[in-house]
Amino acid sequence: MKIEKSVTILNRRARFEYEILEEIEAGMVLTGTEIKSLRSSKASITESFCQFIEGELYIINMMIDEYKLGTFYNHKTKRERKLLLHKTELKKFEKKLKDVGNTIIPLKLYINNSGKAKVLIALARGKKLFDKRETIKDRENKRNLDRILKKS
Repeated sequence: MKIEKSVTILNRRARFEYEILEEIEAGMVLTGTEIKSLRSSKASITESFCQFIEGELYIINMMIDEYKLGTFYNHKTKRERKLLLHKTELKKFEKKLKDVGNTIIPLKLYINNSGKAKVLIALARGKKLFDKRETIKDRENKRNLDRILKKS
């Protein structure tokens, strides 16, 4: 089992599906087998979202595979994990979440230089279908422009 020094797990669909309004870094409360499995890059945040439960922010549907060498101490793969933020940040996000159409989603899960697991969360608003079409059109135009510049 290979344990990496720096782990980065991205939510690639998030920027396509949502319009990002504000980003913030948060810590997570993890068990021992969860952090070991995370260091082996055995996690997924594509279907996850954040929700307030009793005034605290939790990440829901984040999948961290069971640790291969963990015995009966292993964790549940999909469980609610508490996010660590300052009270002022929590209140600010909770206030902005009351607006219609806003949600909090994770963008990136990584291990920082001091070895702590962090998640980059964002306050986002869902895109409409025509916004998604514009995103695709812009991406194709940029790709074509890069091809033209590369040839000349």
